[in-house]
Amino acid sequence: MTISEADVEARLARLGDLKRAIATAIVGQDEVVEQLLISLLAGGHCLLEGVPGLGKTLLVRTLGAALDLQFRRVQFTPDLMPSDILGTELLEEDHGTGHRSFRFQPGPIFTNLLLADELNRTPPKTQAALLEAMQEKTVSYAGVTHVLPDPFFVLATQNPIEQAGTYPLPEAQLDRFLLNIRVDYPSEAEERDILVATTGGAGAKVPKVMDAAAVVELQALVRDVHVGPDLLLWVTRIVRATRPAAGASAEVRKYIRWGAGPRAGQSLILAAKARALLRGRLAATREDVTALAAPVMRHRLLLSFAAEADGRSADDVIAEVLRGVAFPA
Repeated sequence: MTISEADVEARLARLGDLKRAIATAIVGQDEVVEQLLISLLAGGHCLLEGVPGLGKTLLVRTLGAALDLQFRRVQFTPDLMPSDILGTELLEEDHGTGHRSFRFQPGPIFTNLLLADELNRTPPKTQAALLEAMQEKTVSYAGVTHVLPDPFFVLATQNPIEQAGTYPLPEAQLDRFLLNIRVDYPSEAEERDILVATTGGAGAKVPKVMDAAAVVELQALVRDVHVGPDLLLWVTRIVRATRPAAGASAEVRKYIRWGAGPRAGQSLILAAKARALLRGRLAATREDVTALAAPVMRHRLLLSFAAEADGRSADDVIAEVLRGVAFPA
């Protein structure tokens, strides 16, 4: 696809309408909303971390309503089975002939927006049911491959504080999330507005501003956003600098057991392109990369025991890496 000024102006106008539509139901959380839209435009999935009651479910419902996309929510529990998500085969009988046959009954994963609520509360066997869908956008059952709707977007949540009765997500699954978004408490003014909006009469109806076809067009447009060779080299060096190998900084060798893989670089470039387009630019910049380095890589770094003992988070190490990797001259 060739980007023209007319294309960009028309599509960016619709993105502005989308932000305003979300704001009719969501108070504040501007950075969270922007990162969620970045994931959607980049065609990736999101992992949201935040305590209950911060509006994560409302946010994805609002996004689905504004985009006129099908939305489904699955509450992940210890007794949830893979078939509860993917679907199952039903035995049907033709009463006229007596012939019996199996028919695949699609599960809730066959949707555009899937909210996997508290994903870490279900055992690894059920967590793994999402792997093929997230990577290939297909579901294989009984030797038959079923294609998921387009677009397909998984938004998973987990509580970063409560760990009792949870099953940590494996690294292979974490790597399939484009962004790990931290949802924090609202400001005092925002919290007051939330109380006003949710304790009165019926809230405002979210307008539909875009359909699935328009989302797919925007995702294709993101791919054509320009990334210069210097920025590409810088992203490559940033990702490689998170690996505790020879030549790594003392902080990385001390605090990281396993660094980010190539998929982190792919995700950072795509997310930077989406952020640039969301802000009305046809080229990604260093600002885009810096703003998204932590959400892209914080869930892809395996920290050491020394990091926990010293109170160092993945975000702290990523900030140090960004300071230590110079932009190519």
